[in-house]
Amino acid sequence: MLPSSLGRVTRPLAEASGPLIELRGISKRFVKHLDLAARIGNRLGANVREEIVHAVDNVDLKVAHGEIVGLVGESGCGKSTLGRLAAGLLEPSAGERFWRGQALERLAPAKGRRQQLRTQMIFQDPYASLNPRLRVVDIVGEAPVVHRIVTKKQQVEYVGLMLNKVGLDPTLMRRYPHQFSGGQRARIGIARALAVKPEFLVCDESVAALDVSIQAQVLNLFVDLKSSLNLTYLFISHDLGVIQYLADRVVVMYLGRVVESAPAAKLFNQPNHPYTQALLAEVGRVEPKKRTFVPIAGEIPSPLDPPPGCHFHPRCPHAMPVCRARAPALVEISTRQFSACHLNDPAMRTTGQAT
Repeated sequence: MLPSSLGRVTRPLAEASGPLIELRGISKRFVKHLDLAARIGNRLGANVREEIVHAVDNVDLKVAHGEIVGLVGESGCGKSTLGRLAAGLLEPSAGERFWRGQALERLAPAKGRRQQLRTQMIFQDPYASLNPRLRVVDIVGEAPVVHRIVTKKQQVEYVGLMLNKVGLDPTLMRRYPHQFSGGQRARIGIARALAVKPEFLVCDESVAALDVSIQAQVLNLFVDLKSSLNLTYLFISHDLGVIQYLADRVVVMYLGRVVESAPAAKLFNQPNHPYTQALLAEVGRVEPKKRTFVPIAGEIPSPLDPPPGCHFHPRCPHAMPVCRARAPALVEISTRQFSACHLNDPAMRTTGQAT
């Protein structure tokens, strides 16, 4: 029999105070070092430099216990990298990560691993994220046995419990991933994440590869699991309709930086940053009147060579000289609404110059 503690997770109310997870000044740079040919070329007079991708640039992020935070932005803006940093799959180039106020990088290795186990990630591709050589009973049940959540004898019963939670028939646990549909594989990925009893789930485009009808079922599953298991989510998506349905708060990223953060209702009704306004203007709506869709001018710059100042200024219709010279700070412009735009400074709006 399984121990009773394997049911719904309950936690003291005192633990709910303050952010569950916090990222402070997090940055991530990917460096492509020079190979032998490039180094020889430099000795012969070539000017070949290391390539540095600025994927995440000095981001602060707090996620409260029980909150669903939606993370949105164009492809290449750093959403997935930030999610992997939050989940501990990537080490930051700068900055710190905190779990209930404790700096993870400062913890002893054993304690850090235990804390990290409380965060799990659900990936975008349900085809590529499951090992095709393992049966579902091992995909879902291996980690709980390794981490001594259950014994080897309890594995089958425990995997059946997890599959039930995500709406799958436990009798199918002996099958391989290729024997399931895309929606079923997505549920297997969710069951695998839940199997180690996490408190915080990072969902990286977790419904993007699914048909619309299946998306709705999986989104409702996420809502049900949040309520029954007391979960917290960072939900990454390019689909603003999904975020509007699911999220309590929305964080908007552009080229590695957070440009706006606000409660979902406020952000969708009163977006402040020009980039957020442009994103929402492109969302299709069922309305009786005709609308003219105007795409955001230009293309997102390369993270290999981001523009100076505000990263959005080459595409912004309101760009001023100060936007090219200085990056705006993320400041609170109304209750719980933060925006990084020089237009929020009255002096900048009138002069366009730094004061």
